[in-house]
Amino acid sequence: MLIVIVIGGIIAGFFTATEAAAIAVLYSFILSVFVYREVKFKDLPQILRQTVITNAVVMLLIGTSMALSWIMAFENIPQNITAALISITSSKVVILLIINLILLVVGTFMDATPAVLIFTPIFLPVVTKLGVDPLHFGILMILNLCIGICTPPVGAVLFVGCAVADTKITHIVKWLLPFFVAMIVSLMLVTYIPWITMVLPKALGF
Repeated sequence: MLIVIVIGGIIAGFFTATEAAAIAVLYSFILSVFVYREVKFKDLPQILRQTVITNAVVMLLIGTSMALSWIMAFENIPQNITAALISITSSKVVILLIINLILLVVGTFMDATPAVLIFTPIFLPVVTKLGVDPLHFGILMILNLCIGICTPPVGAVLFVGCAVADTKITHIVKWLLPFFVAMIVSLMLVTYIPWITMVLPKALGF
């Protein structure tokens, strides 16, 4: 029911994704305290303390990535990357591959929000000239950045998962390798077979 409430509420427009997180916490709290009785009120201080520690790790990563984003924008690094990209080749296949590589690298140390704000205006005109649908490119970009936030050394999702599981990143990386391979294969399929991402939007009239 938690998945139904969160996803259903977002799709129906009852609350935003951020508000959905608060709803999920409240729902889980009610279940754990009053239904399953696995959590006592005396446990709340420790739970809140651990929550603050986990959030502090994530906020530090996001703050660092925002500072890095400002430096990249100030130094015109994205524009320089685009100019170099165009000068290298005019092949659609090669340019998409290079963009994927850039976004994968960027996604490993930069939060998704500043990365989208910085790189979308840079890469979108390039790919549209190559005949890539903007919706297809948007999905492609988000997929790249989502893989990045799961990838060491900075991957925010990894830090959160390790904090919750009380383990170290070095202990889980080798078990993640098959999943990284699957994600990269999926990324290549989405990149070079637009039908995969466009069939549903087109069927819905977008």
